[in-house]
Amino acid sequence: MLAPYLDLIEARGDAQKAAEMAAYHKVARRYLGVSNPVLMELAQDWRQDLDIAGRVALADALWQTDIHEARILAAKLLTQARIRPDDAVWNLICCWLPDFDAWAIADAVAIAAQKRLVADPTRLDTVEAWTRSDHMWTRRAALVSTLPWAKQNHPKPEELAARDRILGWAAGYVDDRDWFIQKAIAWWLRDLSKHDPDRTRGFLANHGDRMKAFARKEAGKYLPDTDQSPA
Repeated sequence: MLAPYLDLIEARGDAQKAAEMAAYHKVARRYLGVSNPVLMELAQDWRQDLDIAGRVALADALWQTDIHEARILAAKLLTQARIRPDDAVWNLICCWLPDFDAWAIADAVAIAAQKRLVADPTRLDTVEAWTRSDHMWTRRAALVSTLPWAKQNHPKPEELAARDRILGWAAGYVDDRDWFIQKAIAWWLRDLSKHDPDRTRGFLANHGDRMKAFARKEAGKYLPDTDQSPA
């Protein structure tokens, strides 16, 4: 099943671009040099041709190759708002978490996870367990996967409760010195500031002095009236 799909990806590769990607991502795996727009085009075509079970099977097979573009495509195959039933998709996404080792792949999967969380917010209970993982990328995924709750303009009471719950996770991360964790906190707050500036200011007032300077600055990027320097 996998071979013809992999052949299609490899046929769109570029050796020079592959070398540039390997140098940029700095993770030892095979790179083919295929651009994101091409990967999106392939994913859209394959999603139309496969049922859910077929997409899950192909996504899993692509992931197991450990090829950069194949893993990105695996995530894109599962990135769709309306998937029913979607338990197999969600379970596969969760199975991939321990393999995360690079931001581009982790973020591609997190975008797929966002759709499944919005479809079933009770899955936030599972995501909360990610925040206690020893694996940095899994902890980071808890924030990147829940970005939709930062972007709601008119949240319902239960959505506000989820927003505060996730901000609680972020507050628990502020003493983590890892750059990617700090970046994720800043990303969540930056997006939140466009829709809920008061909560963003409150978070920064309570926790900003413990964030790294770059993260604090990025979090307050759209709050020009707020001093983001430590007290």
